[in-house]
Amino acid sequence: MASKRTGTKPRTKVTAETLSKKQREISVSEFFAKNRHLLGFDSLRKALLTTVKEAVDNSLDACEEADVLPEIWVRIDPGEQDKRYLVTIRDNGPGIVPKQIPNIFGKLLYGSKFHSMKQSRGQQGIGISAAAMYGQLTTGKPFSVTSRTGPRKKALSMQVLIDTNTNKPKTLNEQELPDWSLDHGTELCLELEAQYMKGRQSVDEFLYQVAVANPHAQIHYRNPNGETAFYPRTLSENPEPPREIKPHPHGVELGVLMKMLQSTRQPTVTSFLSSDFSRVSPQLASAIVKRAGLKPRSRPKTIVRSEADALYKAINHPDTRILAPPTNCLSPIGMQELLSGLTRGVQAEFYTVETRKPAVYRGNPFQVEVGIAWGGDLPADDLARVLRFANRVPLLHQAGACAISKAVNEVSWKSYGVQKAKGALPTGPLVIFVHLASVWVPFSSESKEAVADYDEIRKEIKLAIQQCGRRLGQYVKRKVRARNEQKRREIFNLYIEEVVQASEAIVGRELPDFRANLLSLARQKTELAELLDEVQAKPAEGEELGEQENVLIVDPDGEDDGEADFSAAARPSGVASQSMLELS
Repeated sequence: MASKRTGTKPRTKVTAETLSKKQREISVSEFFAKNRHLLGFDSLRKALLTTVKEAVDNSLDACEEADVLPEIWVRIDPGEQDKRYLVTIRDNGPGIVPKQIPNIFGKLLYGSKFHSMKQSRGQQGIGISAAAMYGQLTTGKPFSVTSRTGPRKKALSMQVLIDTNTNKPKTLNEQELPDWSLDHGTELCLELEAQYMKGRQSVDEFLYQVAVANPHAQIHYRNPNGETAFYPRTLSENPEPPREIKPHPHGVELGVLMKMLQSTRQPTVTSFLSSDFSRVSPQLASAIVKRAGLKPRSRPKTIVRSEADALYKAINHPDTRILAPPTNCLSPIGMQELLSGLTRGVQAEFYTVETRKPAVYRGNPFQVEVGIAWGGDLPADDLARVLRFANRVPLLHQAGACAISKAVNEVSWKSYGVQKAKGALPTGPLVIFVHLASVWVPFSSESKEAVADYDEIRKEIKLAIQQCGRRLGQYVKRKVRARNEQKRREIFNLYIEEVVQASEAIVGRELPDFRANLLSLARQKTELAELLDEVQAKPAEGEELGEQENVLIVDPDGEDDGEADFSAAARPSGVASQSMLELS
């Protein structure tokens, strides 16, 4: 017989009615306030970097959309209390309409880029408002925004607080500033709990990499120690603006297709397919509808789930051939721009870049660009440095979870003359720059720190690295042959002196002609050996390194390769003495 519990409080019976009283809606702001680590605010040091990153991304996007050459000011000052910093970011962009300021900075999941099918740095409408929310949570203070939309309009300044219970902003101290210094632009100022440190995952490193990947931007920076950096633009025009495209049929799932059918303004399913999707002509739309067993003039809003399923299967049928989506929605850095950025960011002796043709994953166009720098001042015994970018934005965290890092590790570096241990990065004086441009970068988390491992993306990155690696292998082998030839001459010269001295001792006089003849013979023999090596390792016709536009050789031995001079004296002022590696 079971014993009865004594001295315990009787349990209160829980019913469905009592449980229902506890249920309530959770706002987006409230959720991320408790889970801020998901957005990149999981440490004090990372919080500072994430705040600057989100603000700079928004500034660059706004300037480029308005076709304004970006100029950005970033300033970090110590706060009134320990571990607090005042962050100020200003840009010369188009400014923000006053009524939109509170929503853009004080409401999570609010923005113009989430539904836009074109390349942009921001995607989710979370970043800058999450940074503002973090500052409010850690200091209890509102953040201030100043914006001006034109020289004939007054600047408007206001303080904003986020109501995390409702995900709505509250404005305070709104006022006009008639004498603001910029004709147009926006300034954000917020205080937050953070930690400033230099290194590979610092604000300093982030801004320098931004300058390398965005040569059209001009950046002013002042850190909490009072040190300043200035990164002048090296291009006098913005990149070609990406154009917005319509969704591609192969990137749409059944549920999304059903939603689009209900929201379209097109009168028939046929016109819906040809008007609301890219790469679907009226003829192809008719064929898809016929294969789905639907009537050509069926109204989209009357389509039931089973009919939508048949339409979805017809779109993805093997015999339905749909062209890849257009690629004018992308804005890659460009081969020459990337080469220029690498040379001013890394002091090496060999540079090569590669831009792959656009490809597609889940109906989303993307393009991969890769650059490699080798030798020069780079440390020979360290692991290679991998610089990861997505839509021109540096990725400084979660390298191990990123498709870019996995693609680098899959490459057979030993075939290019570069040592690599199993499971590790290659070893040598090597920097690998990888940029992914896409209408929708598949980040592995909301903090946008690593690219998800899609097979199509990893394959394109690997192919681009291999193309650069083959050129690197040619250069490394040429350097090895040059060293071998030098060793041969040194050995010949060593024995020539001994032979000459012995011969002169035998005949009892100097033999200057004998020495000269032996030196000439040694030179002929070593040159012949070098020529044989060159013939055996000669690349295919038209692939000579010096003839390729995506290769730059700065010979450390002073030999003329017919290339431009990228010495420190030739680099832009303010950047020459500050390489990415020095910042680390």
